Amino acid sequence: MKQQSTKSIILAGLTVMIAITLSQCTKAPEWQKKNKDLIKQYALAERQLTGLPKIKLESNLDPGIVTNLDNISNTTLYPGVEAKIYWWSGTMVAVLQLKPGAKIPEEVLPSDRFLFVLEGSVDQLINGSSVNMISRKREEQDGAHSVTPRIDFVYLEKDSKNALTAGPDGAKLFEVYSPVRTDYLVKTGIAKVPAAMADLKIPAVPNVVPNKVYDLYNLQFTPLAAGSNSRLITGKNVQISFISMDPGALFDRHIHPEAQTMLVLRGGCNEILLDGEQKMEKDDLVLIPGNMVHGAKVSDLGCDAIDIFWPARADYSAKEKAALEAYHAIIPEDSKLELLVDGTVTKPSITFAEGPKWMNGKIYFSNMGFDQAWGAHPDKSSIVELSPDGSYRNITEGRMQTNGLYPYKNGNLLVCDMIGHRVIEMTTEGRIVRVVADRYEGKKIDGPNDIITDAKGGIYFTDPQFTMEAVKFQPGRAVYYISPEGKITRITEPNEFAMPNGILLSPDGKTLYINNCYDDESWYPVNSDKENYVWAYDVNEDGTISNGRQFAKLFLVDNVLDRKGKSSSSDGMAIDKMGNIYVGTYYGVQIFNPKGEFVGMINLPHFPVSLCFGDEDMKTLYIVSYSWVYKIRTNMEGYVNYL
Repeated sequence: MKQQSTKSIILAGLTVMIAITLSQCTKAPEWQKKNKDLIKQYALAERQLTGLPKIKLESNLDPGIVTNLDNISNTTLYPGVEAKIYWWSGTMVAVLQLKPGAKIPEEVLPSDRFLFVLEGSVDQLINGSSVNMISRKREEQDGAHSVTPRIDFVYLEKDSKNALTAGPDGAKLFEVYSPVRTDYLVKTGIAKVPAAMADLKIPAVPNVVPNKVYDLYNLQFTPLAAGSNSRLITGKNVQISFISMDPGALFDRHIHPEAQTMLVLRGGCNEILLDGEQKMEKDDLVLIPGNMVHGAKVSDLGCDAIDIFWPARADYSAKEKAALEAYHAIIPEDSKLELLVDGTVTKPSITFAEGPKWMNGKIYFSNMGFDQAWGAHPDKSSIVELSPDGSYRNITEGRMQTNGLYPYKNGNLLVCDMIGHRVIEMTTEGRIVRVVADRYEGKKIDGPNDIITDAKGGIYFTDPQFTMEAVKFQPGRAVYYISPEGKITRITEPNEFAMPNGILLSPDGKTLYINNCYDDESWYPVNSDKENYVWAYDVNEDGTISNGRQFAKLFLVDNVLDRKGKSSSSDGMAIDKMGNIYVGTYYGVQIFNPKGEFVGMINLPHFPVSLCFGDEDMKTLYIVSYSWVYKIRTNMEGYVNYL
C-alpha cells in the first residue's frame, strides 16, 4: 500500500515537471508568433542587432506580463540591506532598502554599476574616498519654502572598488549592473548560475564620466516623441531613461531591437503589449523583449518611469546629441550656476526676491516680505540695488511691497507697488517721482505684478489680483496697457487668464508674451483655458493685442500632476535678442526658442522666481530664488527696452 502511494506521488511529480517544461518551452514561441503577425499587421520594420553575446540565462520576469516589485522576493544581500532583484539579457537591477548605518562591505565590482539614491543618503566609496550622496524631496511651494528635488547618482566601472554606508535615515537605492552580477544571482537562490557573463564586443560611448557624482535633475531632457521627454544616462552596455510622459499622451504600437524594462515611478498608463493592454501604476514593472510590439496610453496623471535598454539605443543617443547642441548654443557647456547672494546670512536679509532688472551696471529687484501662508508684510519689504560682485543695499524699505521693476526714462525705474495698488516711477535712490497708474474706469487696480515698456513709451503690466483684500476692486485678473499719452486699456478679458504673471515683448515689438502661473486648482478661485502655457499675441498699432495662441508648453512638477493641476508657477521671464525666452517656473528655468520649442532647463536648488540679463555684455543671466541670487553665463545677449 505504501509502495503504491509512493509510485503515485512520483508519477504525479513527473507529470507536473513535464507540464512545466512544456509550458516553458512553448511560452516564448507563442508570443513570438503573435508578435510576428502584429508586426505584419501594423507594417512595422523589424531590425536585428548583430554582435550580441549569447547569454544562457532566463529572466525572472515573464515577457510582456506586467508585475509589481512586491511580487519579487526579498533578497538579503548584507545585514540591514534588502533587495528586489530582477534581470534580463545583459542587465540586472537591484532596488535596495538600507537600514540606518547599514553597510555594503568593500568589494571589487564584477560589472559596470550605476547607483541612484532615490531616498535618504549614503557615503559611497569613490576612488578610495568616501563621498556623501543624497536624495532630496520637493517641498510644497509656499511663501517661505521652495526646495527643489535632487537625486545623486554615480557610474562605477567594472573592477572599481565599491563600498557604502547608509546615512542616519537609511536609504533607498536603485542599482543597474551590466553584465549581470552572478554573485547576486546566487544570493537570490538561482540553482544554475553561469560561471561568467559575456560582455558586449562593441560598447556604446558613455555620456557620463565614471567616478563623478551627478544630480539627475542637472541632466537635460531629451525630447523622444510628442509628449515624451527623458533624462538619458548611457553606459558602455546599458542605457537608463528617466522618462516623463504627458497626461493623456498616446504612443502607437512600435518596436525596437533593444530589450527593455519599464518601472513606473509615478502616475501610470495602459501599456499596450502585443494585442492587449495592461494597466501600470507605481512600482509596476514589465519586460519588453527586443522587437516586441508595444505602446502606451498615458493616464490623466501623466507617467514617470525608468526605462532600461540593453544594449543602449543609438537613436536615443542621436536625439540627445541634437538636444544638447541646441541647449549649449545658448548655455555654454562649461557654464556653471554660481551662487551670488545668500540672503539668509547676509544683511540686510532677503526673504522673497522678485522682478530683477539690469540698469546702469546694477541689478534692481524687489524683496517681498511674505510669510509662509503668502501673507504680505510691507513693513518687512524693500527694493534692493545689487552690484555684480554680490554687494547690495536697500534703496527703500518698510514703505511698500513691490514686485516687478523695469528701466524707465532718465535712469529711473517703473515699479509695481503690488500691495499699494499702483504703478509708480521711482529714482534709484528710492524717491517716488509720480504715480503712473492706480485706477481703471474709476476703480483701484488690484495688484500690479510684472511690467514692461514698448518702443513708443507705452507700458504693459499684469494684475493677477494677488493682494490681501478678500473683495477685489476690478472684476477679474487681467493685463493692461498704458499708452504714451497715459490712457489705460484692459487688453485681456477679466479672468481670461487664471493668473497672468510674467510678461515680455519680442525685440521687434510685434509679439507680446504672457504666462499663466496657476490653473485648474481646487484651492484657486479661477480656472481658464490658458493652462500651463506661455501665450503669444500680435501687437496692434494702438498697443492692444490680437490673435492669441499657445506659444510654449511648460513642464509641470510631480505634485501638481498628482492633483491634476495645470500650475507651472511660471513667474518672471527674460528674452534675448535672438528671441529665445527664459521662464522662471517651479521646475526650473525653462528655455524656449523663437518657435516655442523647448530647448532646455536650468536646475536650481530652490524654485527660480524671476530672472534678467545683465553685465556689460548683457550675457549673464541673473536668477532670483526666494532668499538667493544666482548667475550663469550664456552665449546670448539679453534684450531690454531702454527708453
